Amino acid sequence: MKTTISQVSKYVGQNVTIGTWLANKRSSGKIAFLQLRDGTGFIQGVVVKAEVSEDIFAKAKSLTQESSLWVTGTVREDERSPFGYELSITNIEVINESVDYPITPKEHGVEFLMDHRHLWLRSKRQHAIMKVRNEIIRATYEFFNNNGFVKIDPPILTGTSAEGGSELFHTKYFDEDAYLSQSGQLYMEAAAMALGKVFSFGPTFRAEKSKTKRHLIEFWMIEPEMAFVEHIENLEIQEQYVSYIVQAVLTNCKLELSTLGRDISRLEIIKPPFPRITYDEAIKLLKKKGFDDIEWGEDFGAPHEAAIAEEYEKPVFITHYPAKIKAFYMKPDPNRSEVVLCADLIAPEGYGEIIGGSQRIDDLDLMKQRYDEHNLTGGSYEWYLDLRKYGSVPHSGFGLGLERTVAWITGAEHVRETIPFPRLLNRLYP
Repeated sequence: MKTTISQVSKYVGQNVTIGTWLANKRSSGKIAFLQLRDGTGFIQGVVVKAEVSEDIFAKAKSLTQESSLWVTGTVREDERSPFGYELSITNIEVINESVDYPITPKEHGVEFLMDHRHLWLRSKRQHAIMKVRNEIIRATYEFFNNNGFVKIDPPILTGTSAEGGSELFHTKYFDEDAYLSQSGQLYMEAAAMALGKVFSFGPTFRAEKSKTKRHLIEFWMIEPEMAFVEHIENLEIQEQYVSYIVQAVLTNCKLELSTLGRDISRLEIIKPPFPRITYDEAIKLLKKKGFDDIEWGEDFGAPHEAAIAEEYEKPVFITHYPAKIKAFYMKPDPNRSEVVLCADLIAPEGYGEIIGGSQRIDDLDLMKQRYDEHNLTGGSYEWYLDLRKYGSVPHSGFGLGLERTVAWITGAEHVRETIPFPRLLNRLYP
């Protein structure tokens, strides 16, 4: 019976054949222990000299790391194994012998591992992080599909900037200037006016010369946009969504979280509601904690966000930032025009901002004023202004950075481990 490692629980006591790679091995006299992987998981294969031919046992002893194999054996339950099963091997067929595999069980430097990212992905830790990432993506689609959202794909090549600023990758679009998208949000607003509740999931690009453990040049964003939704409801949807993906990982990635040594008690409490503080309250808190140099009107950096997060076990919303440090499209608070109806969601344990969101300006005259203030001249943004001309409604949205969220949920120290092939300031290889 041909099967996969993830399915062996269905075949206890039966003989199965699995296509695998040899991750590692050790031997003890008359027994060889093979650590096998097949992409779906990891399992230990045991080859007992007395139970196989001399040829098979000699082959087991001589196997090299990352050689590809067909292995046949009987599935056994094994309480000592984190996986719960092992394979009593009766036959081994070598598909391709691996010679001098560069990543050995010894310690390697980060740069070496990054140069060999295409191979580093095979390791148990990287495999676990990618499986958690996949579960977050699966649960994302499930959450939004179950809640009446329509998936929309905004363009990657755009003629405008969503956020403003100079952190854009410029290219030529035939005889026009174009940019790699830094957010699909403006297009998602248009989609929300057509379809009500929409979400996108795609790559975004920031030409930001940052080397911190929280920054990537290319990363993936989940960006919902909702017509007839205002600020408070927007926050409620965010905390429901984040809680949903965390609980999905806890349910479906127990083995992966164990492999990563993640303290799941820190995740089990991630359920609505999340604490909320205003920007004003955050400034007061930071000054109380010794950040005397922070002044009202300045944006928060990583140390500020970490200090605020220390006060809470759950993610915390910081709301009502000053309008002058936020994007042009954010709606001012009707009771206090110098701040906007927005929120950043700060993850616990020092992982920083994972969501930025706001209620959007729906008033045509105010949006025209913002255009003037931000020098949004010419025709590039005319279509966005049309959304306020023709049937404007209150609407809100947010963007969640997938890699930072994966880092937080898995406990990874650096976002470079949370995307298959990271693009960093000085890294475009492999």
